[in-house]
Amino acid sequence: MEALEHFVESINSLIWSSGIPVGDQTIPFIVIALLGVGFFLTFRLGFIQFRRLGHGMAVATGRYDDPDDPGDVSHFQALSTALSATVGIGNIAGVAIALHWGGPGALFWMWITALLGMATKFAEVTLAQNYRASGEDGVAGGPMYYIEKGLGPAWKPMAIFFAVALGLTAFLTGDGVQANTVADTMGSSFGVPAWVTGLVASAVVGGVILGGIKRIGRVTSILAPAMAGLYVTGAAVILIMNAGEIWPALSLIVSEAFNPTAGVAGTGVGAILVTAMWGVKRGLFSNEAGQGSAPIAHAAAKTDEPVSEGVVALLEPFIDTILICTMTAMVIIITGVWKDRMPTELPVAGGDMSFVDVRDDGSFSALEEAPAKIVVEKGASVGPSVAWHDAPVRELYVDEGQKTLFTGSIDPEGQIAVGSDGTKYETLYGYAVESGAPLTMLAFRRGLAPLGDFGHHIVLLCVILFGVSTAISWSYYGDRCANYVLGPKAVGPYRVVFVLMHFLGAVVPLSLAWTLGDVFLGVVIVPNLIALVLLSPKLIELTKDYFERKPWKR
Repeated sequence: MEALEHFVESINSLIWSSGIPVGDQTIPFIVIALLGVGFFLTFRLGFIQFRRLGHGMAVATGRYDDPDDPGDVSHFQALSTALSATVGIGNIAGVAIALHWGGPGALFWMWITALLGMATKFAEVTLAQNYRASGEDGVAGGPMYYIEKGLGPAWKPMAIFFAVALGLTAFLTGDGVQANTVADTMGSSFGVPAWVTGLVASAVVGGVILGGIKRIGRVTSILAPAMAGLYVTGAAVILIMNAGEIWPALSLIVSEAFNPTAGVAGTGVGAILVTAMWGVKRGLFSNEAGQGSAPIAHAAAKTDEPVSEGVVALLEPFIDTILICTMTAMVIIITGVWKDRMPTELPVAGGDMSFVDVRDDGSFSALEEAPAKIVVEKGASVGPSVAWHDAPVRELYVDEGQKTLFTGSIDPEGQIAVGSDGTKYETLYGYAVESGAPLTMLAFRRGLAPLGDFGHHIVLLCVILFGVSTAISWSYYGDRCANYVLGPKAVGPYRVVFVLMHFLGAVVPLSLAWTLGDVFLGVVIVPNLIALVLLSPKLIELTKDYFERKPWKR
């Protein structure tokens, strides 16, 4: 198992870390490809994400819906299903991670990524609609169909490769790890056993997905707006209560985007590449533009005009990143928690403990390998420093009240701290920064504190709802892949296995599944982007024809 984990980690690093070195940083080829295709499509389509945003909103509201059009779900239900998979943990934890590593300026680069992603989403969904197929199990579409039908039979092996890889991704990151996140949250917050959470969540997911896309569409059309509405309302209340801080926060975001002056775990004076890269990476993988998953949901929409669903799809990065991610970031920045150090329990064996080399000017860099021993005198590290979420902890204490400074050494390999008097400590204490979902929970808790101590529970509830809704939407992505590769008879068994995987995901450790899911997701992006570029002439032809005919006015 250890050899397998090492192999998978190596492949994952090759996919997501290989790229063009710029200074101390590397721009991954995957990121370059996603941004490059976004720029290409934006110019080829004449900045359609700006010109046709209003039309997309009109179509999504159902103003032009025709119940007699071919398809399985309405425009709004297709959008809700795709958003249920897109709006999720990335909006809560991903934004916090971007600010932790890249500072406030990272949000600006998330905006740029989202604006380019709107053109990419339009392209892949329009093509998915144009090349979709109808069968006994309803309509089916997605990159595998427009690769084979649009590029020709010779490209079918690449289409099958895409479908197999995305189907496996659905089992892993789209299902198992979502269940694991929900079970872990319920366990740490309420003490609910993982098997209980897994059983209940599996029953909910199974009850929805076994009914097919029509039931999925009905459920997500209620669940997606409800959970997003709850989260956005909480953030909006905080922003209204701190209205005077909104403009200074926006000014900070723009200024830090081009001239970073402060940071927690990655930024420093002039470190613009660090700030930009974290914003771009978290933006790309929050709105999922170019990954080829959302077109599968949109292909089921009731319409005989492919472009009409494309303009609906371009709303996704706008809603996901420009609206929801921005509100998360603004709350984190305005409340100040992104740079605050809080009293924190620091397990020596905890996965969040790391070690950094602190330079004379106060800047620091993570150590690739843990040192043999960390020496600590009166709470301060001598040489390499203990870090939490990769930011140095200035003083270490032996007690929760942080009254007695620690003096001794830390053995990273043995995962134990030993005091100068020989006392062994499995846990130390200190003031440390937060990251991920806990940072967002802290921001909501502090922001809504004048109204009561409940802000963190809003984030907690949304994490649970997002995890379940993401699994529901990904089940449809996976069963369409099974249908393409093995035929309609494979759909039922796939759904049953998907439900079982959800239960297993809740009760077993899934660190390998996270990495495997990242590997498969990385490889499916490439054939999708190739198809988008090669089919761009057809895309432009469809777009021009639609807006010249104006079929919505008939």
